[in-house]
Amino acid sequence: MDNNIRKHIREIIDFPKKGISYKDITPLLMDVDISNYITSELVDRINHLKIDAIVGVESRGFLYGFLLANRIGVPFVPIRKAGKLPSKTIKCKYDLEYGAAEIEIHSNDIKSDWNVLIHDDLLATGGTACAAAELIKMANANVAGFAFIINLTYLKPYERLNLYSDNIISLVDY
Repeated sequence: MDNNIRKHIREIIDFPKKGISYKDITPLLMDVDISNYITSELVDRINHLKIDAIVGVESRGFLYGFLLANRIGVPFVPIRKAGKLPSKTIKCKYDLEYGAAEIEIHSNDIKSDWNVLIHDDLLATGGTACAAAELIKMANANVAGFAFIINLTYLKPYERLNLYSDNIISLVDY
């Protein structure tokens, strides 16, 4: 099935800028069987972790992150781009492989000492995931691990993420 996941990931060359090979998960969302498999496989791979909440990084991290949280019976908390959340937030600036960004989370959504899984659709350089981990630390909580559908291993992101957790899960590696 992992090859089937890979087969359904659409690659768009030079998006969002020249030199980037964008991995589009939209075709996965259109296939109910693959989406169910992805959710079940991620749940199986995180079952050994003690998780009090799952955060999903805007916007594609919301899609399977919410399903995972519901499946294992824990809260789902969105991490959004700066300026998108209506209540008091904590923010973290970080660099992307093709620019810079800032993300935020509501300051009271993550409880102190919670074990939080960070989910996003794709792991590239690890910048976004590390920024999400910093938000979890700012909330005085623990990073239980990371879960991704796609991992761009050639960018060597694990060194950065291992500073927060050794639990790094991905379904398809490039």
